[in-house]
Amino acid sequence: MAEHVPSAEKTRPAEQPSAERNGLDYELIELFFFAYRDFTSDPDVILEKRGFGRAHHRVLHFVDREPGMTVADLLETLKITKQSLARVLKQLIDGGYIHQVAGPEDRRQRMLYTTREGKALAKALAEPQSKRIADALTKVGPGGRDVIRRFLASMRTGPV
Repeated sequence: MAEHVPSAEKTRPAEQPSAERNGLDYELIELFFFAYRDFTSDPDVILEKRGFGRAHHRVLHFVDREPGMTVADLLETLKITKQSLARVLKQLIDGGYIHQVAGPEDRRQRMLYTTREGKALAKALAEPQSKRIADALTKVGPGGRDVIRRFLASMRTGPV
């Protein structure tokens, strides 16, 4: 029986066994792709049952983490257009997951809060991701969380 060889290994030239070729770290790039795919897979199933996608997840996550954040703050956090946010936010409001309130000083300002249903959904989406992270950190060992946190924070563009 032939041994199964992953496709990435089939295409790797024999003279360059390293994951880094031409100054590009393909191994870590691929690990990021696979980690992201798996990290989002459990929430994707939960979201799909409600007719939602990853954009809904991101909005719900940040509104739940920062109750009272404004629409302007959310736009800045997500780095998306008003048009992109409008559709997703409307669906979450109409579905009873997010509630918006006019600002106390500027009535045009819209402050966002998760409802009881929104909090429950945000928690249901975060639980499998948190478990996946905890399992991975157990494998990494002591001190791993701080190193990984610094690594991920340093990959961000702009202030952390």
